[in-house]
Amino acid sequence: MTSSPSLMRQEILEIPAAVDRLLSLGASQIQAAAQAVRDLDPRFVVTVARGSSDHVCSYLKYATELLLGVPVASVGPSVASIYGATLRLNGSLCLSVSQSGQSPDIVEMVRAASRGNALSVAITNQMNSPLATAADHALNMHAGPELSVAATKTFVTSAVAGICLLAEWRDDDDLRRAIRNLPKVLESATAIDWPEVRAAIVPERSLYTLGRGPVWAISNEAALKFKETCQIHAESYSSAEVLHGPVSIVNDKFPVLAFAAGDAAENAVVDIADQLAAKGANVFVTSARAKNAMSIDHCRTEHPLTDPISLITSFYAMVEKVATDRGINPDSPRHLKKVTETI
Repeated sequence: MTSSPSLMRQEILEIPAAVDRLLSLGASQIQAAAQAVRDLDPRFVVTVARGSSDHVCSYLKYATELLLGVPVASVGPSVASIYGATLRLNGSLCLSVSQSGQSPDIVEMVRAASRGNALSVAITNQMNSPLATAADHALNMHAGPELSVAATKTFVTSAVAGICLLAEWRDDDDLRRAIRNLPKVLESATAIDWPEVRAAIVPERSLYTLGRGPVWAISNEAALKFKETCQIHAESYSSAEVLHGPVSIVNDKFPVLAFAAGDAAENAVVDIADQLAAKGANVFVTSARAKNAMSIDHCRTEHPLTDPISLITSFYAMVEKVATDRGINPDSPRHLKKVTETI
C-alpha cells in the first residue's frame, strides 16, 4: 500500500492554480494599491515581516531597487512592539507580508508606520486579520487554506502579489506578460525535483545555499526550509560573500546548492559555484553555464525577476522529498506551529 502524499506535497502542486487565482481575483486590489503608490511617489520603502515572509520582502527589495530605483530597507518589528520608538516615515511606502496577519509585532509596526505618515500595503492570506485591518491597502494572496506548517504556496503567492504591485507601479508590460504566463511555467517547475541534489543531501547534516540579487532571497528561503522540514543545518550566503570566510569549512563532497536566475548576476554565481566545485565541494547550480559545478534542470520564465519564483517552486518539490527520504514528516516540523505570534 502506498502512503498518501504529504499536505506539503499537495500544496506545492496547488501553486500554479493558486497563482492563477491570484491573478484573476486579486487584480483590482493590486491596481488600486499601485495607483495609491504612484500618487505618493515614495522616496523610499520599508518592509515588515518575519521568517519566509521576510524572504519575500528581500526578493521585493531587489526587484523594487532594480525596477524603480527606490531604496528599500527592512524595519525590525520590535522597534515599535518592544521599544515603542517612532520612525519618521513621511513620504514612504510600508510593505508588510504575513500569511496569517496575526503576529502582534508585525501589526504594531504597521500601525506605527501609519502614525509616521507612511502609506501601508499589506500582503496576507487572511483578509479579516488585524494586519489587513491596520493597512491602508490589503492584498489577498488568494492561496486558499495552507495546512502544512511549512509555507510553500503562500510564499509563492505573496511573492507574485508583490511583483504584480511593482509591475503596475512601474507600468511595465514586459513584466506583466511574464507574470501572466507564470501559472503555465510553474506547472513545469513543480515536476522538477532534482534527484541528483537529493542523493547528495539526504545523508548530510550541513550544507550551503547561494544566490545573488533577487535570487539570494530564494537561497535564504531554501536554507530555512532545509532546517525547518529536514533538520539539516543550512546556511545561505550571497555568492559574493561565501569566499570571505565561510569557504573555510568546505571539504570534500560538501553540498552546495546555488540558485542562478537569467539575469546580470548569473555569471557571477556560476563562477563561484565552479570555484567551490574545484575545491572538492558537491556543487549544484541552476544554470547551463557551469564548468565544474553540476548544472541542474530549471524552468526559466520570460523575465529575470520572475525566474526566482520558478526556482523556489522546484526547490519546494525537492525539499519535501528530502524530508520524507530522511523519515521526517514535513507537515509537522518539531517545535513549530503554523502561526507564530511574537511581540
